[in-house]
Amino acid sequence: MAKKFIKGPWSNSGPVYVATGVWLGLSIVFAPASISGYFLTGLAALCGWGISKMFWPKKLVEIEDGEKQQEGTNKQEENKQEKQKEEDPGIKKRPRTGDKAIDDLLDEEERAISEMRRLDKAIEDEKVSAQIVHLEEVTTKIVNFIVENPKKKSSVRKFFNYYLPTTLKLLNAYDRMDETGISGMNIDGTKGKVEEMMDTSLAAFDKQLDALYADDALDISAEIKVMEGMLAQEGLKDDPISGLKL
Repeated sequence: MAKKFIKGPWSNSGPVYVATGVWLGLSIVFAPASISGYFLTGLAALCGWGISKMFWPKKLVEIEDGEKQQEGTNKQEENKQEKQKEEDPGIKKRPRTGDKAIDDLLDEEERAISEMRRLDKAIEDEKVSAQIVHLEEVTTKIVNFIVENPKKKSSVRKFFNYYLPTTLKLLNAYDRMDETGISGMNIDGTKGKVEEMMDTSLAAFDKQLDALYADDALDISAEIKVMEGMLAQEGLKDDPISGLKL
């Protein structure tokens, strides 16, 4: 890499020698015998230092050309690597809605799924891997529902603020212990508890998704009853027992 030189922030040591010479010369010639004499001698030396510093050539500092640019590049690369840890390039970024609460939910979904996929790759246990895949699927379905039904966004707040982050925290603990590659009472016991908790969590997440459709289920049931009544009135519905039209 080519080298270049720049002027440093300070002058060379020449002005110091000038000041020292002025002070010694005046001390020898005038031999100050009082405090004021020493003060004037020192003041003259200080003036000599200041004047010479103004005109003395700046010290040239050798640096590698592009040194600062390289530092900036390294910083950008570090930031890029950190960002890649948070965002999986395979995750399709959803268009934002303009609703801050829902857009925050979409951000959280993308971060969570990126972490799920990282954990899925890191953890070799097939059961835990299947649990992680299930977790991603149910999370995506919950978000899909909220995007289509924004009035229900408050009903999943606890899911995204506590249940999902805590589940990922447990999976990370499992991953760290799994990486040790050893078997022991504490490690095996903790991993077993995480596996059991994952079954419980997934069942709860499935119920959360099912609960989102409660209103739709009621509406559909009501529609079915109305339609059955109309069919019966028109004689278009068969009696379930006799098979005769009512």
